[in-house]
Amino acid sequence: MPASRITMRKIKDILRLKLEARLSHERIAAALDLSKGVVTKYVGLAAAAGLDWPSIAPLDEGALLRRLAGQPTRPSDFVLPDYGHLHQELRRKGMTLMLLWEEHVQAHPDEPTHRYSQFCENYRRYAKTLKRSMRQIHRAGEKLFVDFAGPTLTLEDASRAHIFVAALGASSYTFAYATPRETMADWLEGCVQALNFIGGVPQLIVPDNPKAMIAQPDRYEPRPNDTVQDFASHYGTSVLPARPRHPQDKAKVESAVQVVERWILMRLSHQRFHSLEEVNAAIAPLLQQLNAKPFQKLPGSRASAFAELDAPALMALPLQPWEFATYKTVRVHIDCHIELDGHRYSVPQALVGQPLQARVTARAVEMLHRGQRVAAHARSAHKGGYTTVVEHLPASHRAHLEWTPERLIHWGQSIGAATGRTVERILNERRHPEHGYRACLGLLSLAKKYGKPRLEAACCVALELGTTQGKHIRDILINGRDRVATQSTPEWTSPAHAHVRGPGYYQ
Repeated sequence: MPASRITMRKIKDILRLKLEARLSHERIAAALDLSKGVVTKYVGLAAAAGLDWPSIAPLDEGALLRRLAGQPTRPSDFVLPDYGHLHQELRRKGMTLMLLWEEHVQAHPDEPTHRYSQFCENYRRYAKTLKRSMRQIHRAGEKLFVDFAGPTLTLEDASRAHIFVAALGASSYTFAYATPRETMADWLEGCVQALNFIGGVPQLIVPDNPKAMIAQPDRYEPRPNDTVQDFASHYGTSVLPARPRHPQDKAKVESAVQVVERWILMRLSHQRFHSLEEVNAAIAPLLQQLNAKPFQKLPGSRASAFAELDAPALMALPLQPWEFATYKTVRVHIDCHIELDGHRYSVPQALVGQPLQARVTARAVEMLHRGQRVAAHARSAHKGGYTTVVEHLPASHRAHLEWTPERLIHWGQSIGAATGRTVERILNERRHPEHGYRACLGLLSLAKKYGKPRLEAACCVALELGTTQGKHIRDILINGRDRVATQSTPEWTSPAHAHVRGPGYYQ
């Protein structure tokens, strides 16, 4: 199968929303910022491979890619029903699209037919050609509509509390939460609190088109930013922004915002609050009263409708809470590190020069390559510092890291006292100990070539001459001065005299 321009994570989201959530191709395309043709392609590949969501969920990206290899069924091969006849049949009492679809499948047992979700979608398109508008029907557990109320509450420090509002589509179960601003973090914090409030996860979260959440605002194909997509992936849901200047797309939350403004904010407008915590504490009992308030024209209340409709249909909350994360594209430097906020983090050497996506939270930094995590580190605020995993580096670099001043001094002392003192002087005379590592390793090479006893004798001569330079010690060994020093005693010793300069003068 030719290489896809989209990630396998998105392909898996396509199949989850189609096979588990039973969404239409258009909704999936809008939620994932894809074309409808791409959605159709991968749904067809899954159908051709005989895959359903329970068999897809445990597969990794490589296994899913291998299972999807094959040819999808072309749309032209499907047997299409008479939608005009379907429209007339639906007027009969008790008739449903499910019954009509079952009859259509039974009438063509040996021919390819659309699945129920696509069958319904095709009929809805036909129905739209007969009338200009259709009343929205919200399925239980399908959508959570979110928005911010217009009015705000003034705090004692002159700051303002912005009120986040969420409402479920089927039951109108309403939630409100005070935030300091209306940034991306505030939007997502409101969504997190709303999901905790309802005790589950809907299939879709429908916001307006806020710049804080939408990377590419577009009337037809808006794309949420990476942080919003990370939030949606963690909770197993999708974010589908409403169309600009189309309030009917989120009429449910528009109504909920109006109710919150009248029922809650007007009751709190004359109170004085010191913090957001006090505001949310005051909102909680009023919110309970609002949801328990009976409907005017329908039986029950928001709370009873939620318990009957939405609550059983919601997906379970994840075990781990979501942590706010930002994404940044980085490139691996030649030293096998990426730089983030002035600090450097290591990644495997095979990725040098390649672009990676860094997922940054308050406590951790993760590096992602083609959707797979390749490295993870605790986040550090030390600018100019390094966080390095030794296994990420080439073998030559690892060997360098193993050398320390203590290890080099211990090695010199194992040869002899003079060699140990020479190593200490080499390390102490450099501005940084690492500057003397090469010189000490040069001594190591001399020990291999001339033997440890001769190196010890040469270091004795060098110390007497007041030098620790490797080239001087090498010259001593080449000229055999170490042998002369150990085998013979000078016949004459210069007397101490004020006019005798001594060997240190020439260093």
